[in-house]
Amino acid sequence: MERSEAYGFSAVMSGAFLLSCLLFAAINHRQRGPYMDEAFHVPQAQAYCRGRFLQWDPMITTLPGLYLVSVGVVKPAAWLFGWTGSVVCSAGMLRFINLLFSAGNFYLLYLLLFKIHQKNKAVSGLQRMLSTLTLAMFPTLYFFTFLYYTDPGSVFFTLFAYLMCLYGNHKTSALLGFCGFMFRQTNIVWTVFCAGNVVAEKLNEAWKTDLQKKKDEKISSRKGSFSDSIRIVKFLIKYLTSPKNLVVLTALTWPYVMLVAVFFGFVCINGGIVVGDRSSHEACLHFPQLFYFLSFTVFFSFPHLLTPTKIRRFLLSLRKHPVQYSVITIASLFLIWKFTYVHKYLLADNRHYTFYVWRKVFQRHELVKYALVPAYIFAGWTFADTLKSKSIFWILMYFVCLLAVTVPQKLLEFRYFILPFLIYRLNIPFPSLYRQLLELAFYIVVNAVTLYLFLNRTFQWSNSDEIQRFMW
Repeated sequence: MERSEAYGFSAVMSGAFLLSCLLFAAINHRQRGPYMDEAFHVPQAQAYCRGRFLQWDPMITTLPGLYLVSVGVVKPAAWLFGWTGSVVCSAGMLRFINLLFSAGNFYLLYLLLFKIHQKNKAVSGLQRMLSTLTLAMFPTLYFFTFLYYTDPGSVFFTLFAYLMCLYGNHKTSALLGFCGFMFRQTNIVWTVFCAGNVVAEKLNEAWKTDLQKKKDEKISSRKGSFSDSIRIVKFLIKYLTSPKNLVVLTALTWPYVMLVAVFFGFVCINGGIVVGDRSSHEACLHFPQLFYFLSFTVFFSFPHLLTPTKIRRFLLSLRKHPVQYSVITIASLFLIWKFTYVHKYLLADNRHYTFYVWRKVFQRHELVKYALVPAYIFAGWTFADTLKSKSIFWILMYFVCLLAVTVPQKLLEFRYFILPFLIYRLNIPFPSLYRQLLELAFYIVVNAVTLYLFLNRTFQWSNSDEIQRFMW
């Protein structure tokens, strides 16, 4: 990092943190007590603060990573500054932990962008800072900076693990992956992703060597024809059935393998992935979740994915490959028909934006969910098109992880899309400065609207005196 870029980054990060502190103060002034899931998280953390580590709320679904970190930060701070009484482990104090995580996420996002795109010398320091600021203000994540939820900490440890993986520190990466797992069990998928990065890199090296030996320059690891796909499948089978290659891959990925083994041990002992409230968090094959994620990604990355050039190229692709798109359309319609699930929380809780998305869009008519298939196909095409700079093996690995983290979820919840979106957005090429500024402006507007609604558009239920607020 050059000195001018270091000064600029420090100024941007400091300014973003100051703004977050001001918003944090405003939100804590309006909503002093626990809200929504904080009603479970805050009392649990307060029990840990009092040393009651065996006390557990059966409605909490995640492991106690957030509460352990909170106690590890708040207790020493209280001793150092002489805090006593109700201020220690209050809702506001616990929420401040996530503000610290958000600052850490800001720095990690910058380091990841620098590492992933270090070979692209055309990228300027200004572009890196803009992209970092934009991703740090990603609305679905930024909102939960101000509440005591698991998301900021979950993202912090997962991004940190990914960064260490890219630098080849795999034991450290696996340890950080364990911390992420303690915040949210599904983060084990991103441990597999880190291992997959290592495997994809080795596969790509071997693939290029194989092509060089055959002197076949017409085939590359980025093409998508059927014959190329068959050749890649044959190569994968040959490579992954070689004992020598398996030994090499195991030697590189053993820290991740051990963590995955710990995860399966936990699942066997626990009798499932979630810790509590299991009746409301049952796994299923909810394939339309992939379509919802693609739509979510296009919405929040429209400056990159929804351009006139991409639309023209997509229509040209439709004309060139009508049979392939017909098969994809039929498969999509079948998956929507047989595998659409509607969670009871989605229909019952009018505090979440997903409630209104479902009611205003999907519940308008029974055929709406089928009519959206062309939009899903375009979203999938433009999503994949932006990843064409990555190797086919990286894309396959990411897609498998994306399926694993979205499809088993019965509930449509935008928070579940945060990590797969960030991983995707970090790995696409840098857009033009204009598109970056447009994306940042869009995020600022969305954040302003959501925070305004949360603070000022309150309402009450007929059977409760509590103030209700709109949120992601």
